[in-house]
Parts: sequence; C-alpha cells; structure tokens
Amino acid sequence: MAGKTQPQKLRKRIFKSYLTSTISISMVLFLIGLLGVVLLNAERLAKYVRENIGFTLVLKDDVQQTDIDNLLASLKSANFVKEADYIDKATAAERLKNELGEDFTGFLGYNPLLSSVDVKLKADFATPEQLVVIERKLTEFPQIKEVSYQHDIVKIINENVQKIGFILVFFAVLLLVIFFALISNTIRISIYSQRFIINTMLLVGATDRFIRAPFIKQSIKYGLIGALAANVLLFILMMSYASEFTGIISLDDFTIFGFVFASVMILGVLISWCSTYLAVNKFIRLKFDELFY
Repeated sequence: MAGKTQPQKLRKRIFKSYLTSTISISMVLFLIGLLGVVLLNAERLAKYVRENIGFTLVLKDDVQQTDIDNLLASLKSANFVKEADYIDKATAAERLKNELGEDFTGFLGYNPLLSSVDVKLKADFATPEQLVVIERKLTEFPQIKEVSYQHDIVKIINENVQKIGFILVFFAVLLLVIFFALISNTIRISIYSQRFIINTMLLVGATDRFIRAPFIKQSIKYGLIGALAANVLLFILMMSYASEFTGIISLDDFTIFGFVFASVMILGVLISWCSTYLAVNKFIRLKFDELFY
C-alpha cells in the first residue's frame, strides 16, 4: 500500500489509480442510480401516460347550460373519470384561431365549432377493452352529439408501456453486469501497480487474509466516496429538473429515493469489495516470473 517507505512516484501512481477507480465507480453508480429511479417509478410513468388518454365529447348545439352542468356532475362522479373540463364555443374558437394564426370566424361570419368536454380517464380504465365500454356509456348521454378518441394511439401506448417495462429490466441487468466488469478491470489495474508489494509480503510469510485486508479497506473507502458522489450528482439532477419530472417521477416520495440512495451506497461497497478481493487473489497466486508480464 502507499506507506512512508514507498517511493514518491509510486505513491502518486497508486493515488492516481485509485482516483481513476473512484471516478469510474461514481459514474457507474450514478447511471445505476438513475436507472433505479426510472425503474421504481415505471408504474407511475405508465400511469401518467395512461391518464393522458381521454375522450373528446362534442356537445349538441342546442344543449342548455343546466344540462351541461348535469353532464359535468355525472362525469366527475363516474368511477372511470379523472378530470372533465368543459370547453365552450368561444374558447374552442380562440384555441383554433391561435393554432391557425388567423381569425377564421371573421372569414366565415360565424363560429362553426361546438362546445365540448375533454375527459381524462383513470389509469386502470385506459385499456382498449375498457375504452369500448366507456364509449358506449358516454353515447347514452342525451347532451352528447359525438364521442371521439384515437383508437390506434391507445392500443400503441398500452403495448409500448409493457414493452418498455421489460426493456428497462433487461437493460438494468445488462448494465449492472457490464459495469461490474468495468469496475473490476479498473480496480485490477490500480492493484497491478502494487503487485511486487504483494509478492514481497508473501515472501515474508504474510497470510492471504493479511495481504487482502489493507487493499479491501482502502477500496471500500474509495467505493463509499464514489457512491456518495454518485448520490450527490443524482440529487442535483433530480432537483434541477424537478419541474420537468412532475407527474412522471415523484420527488416527494422519500421511500423510493431513500431506497435508491441506500442501494447505490451498498453497491459501491459490494462492487469495490468483490472486485478488490478477486483482483488481489489473482496477484497472490502469481509466481514471481509472471509479475513481469
């Protein structure tokens, strides 16, 4: 290890190798932590996507305000409705005018649009089968002239939500294996510069456990530093983009983030310990002549 009797150049080389290992561990654990946040919020993400699926209910032209109020009250009390927003003819015309960039009512001489209600569904009801049933129920309201929603998009969203879940899990496992190999190689390289020290300790009768202990202790220390740095980076990222993650990732759910941060710390220690253990064992078993290759 980096003792007082070691040459200055060797101490610097060892420090640089461990610094490289720490930075590598930080970056790896940061990506693992970020993927962990996404995975743990996958259900929330799926729910967010499904709850943006809804119907547009076009109302009859002669419907009275009392009938509209009754319709809204019925919709909001329905078990499948999350939100129901009424859009009158004037508001609809204003929105279309902004989209077109010109006043079409002045050209036509009247407002041809009808009042409507935008209905957002609860996530559990945003499936192709449930949507058919809900559409049938909505058409029974006498105030409604037409019920519309994008059938194909609903089907695609539901199919892709399931696929994305499987892909994320597969990618998480694959990423963990790749990162473990990467960190193991980085730590092995850092210990490589001290292979002659390991051989000298063997020659004076040191046991394998005695030789491994200082390497593992130092590796765990740098693993903890790397994990802490990864958690800080993850926290800064989440806070910086908090507004963009609204509805997709809940920053108020301390259980999820506590679990992710704790997992990153544990992984930092486990990966460092395991990689160092295997790397030191490899050099312990090398013969003196093999140290030069």
